Amino acid sequence: MAMAQRPWAAEILHVWFDILGPSDRFGGGAAVDTMLRQRFAREWHMLRHRPASEFLNDPLTARAAVLLFDQVPRNIFRDSPLAFASDPLARAIAKGALKNGWDRGLGDEQRQFLAMPLMHSEGIADQLWSLRYYSDNPDVLAFARSHYRMIARFGRYPHRNAVLGRRSTPDEKAAVAAGNSW
Repeated sequence: MAMAQRPWAAEILHVWFDILGPSDRFGGGAAVDTMLRQRFAREWHMLRHRPASEFLNDPLTARAAVLLFDQVPRNIFRDSPLAFASDPLARAIAKGALKNGWDRGLGDEQRQFLAMPLMHSEGIADQLWSLRYYSDNPDVLAFARSHYRMIARFGRYPHRNAVLGRRSTPDEKAAVAAGNSW
């Protein structure tokens, strides 16, 4: 694999895909959160207000930026509104990378994370794009469908309500209690 042009980008791609395993990426935990915070919190704070175009000059930087603005904050700011603060930037970078075809030739794991901001979106158009994108990966498609159902039903992710200061309806509380809280 070619090396990313920016040191933080090379490091995050290495950490995410070579050091962390699936249980770390999806299960997290205090040790993973601390490691990601120590390694990438500075970059997240420094870069999160930059325009998406600054991360769309090459495929490796774009992939790393999607991780930095979508995955990293969910770990380093767990149970805080900051966990979702850079979602719009991650989504814009992901869309740009996908429109540029920078997902071609990637393995399933890397493709999955490049488009993850679409699945994390509370916008129905992004959810529909996510369903189309993951249609060739049955394992991920099941998750994309469950995410889509929440947005189609509620227009938002009910499990985010408490941390974002939103009131939950009884139906939303029931959906979260039923396990819809990724």
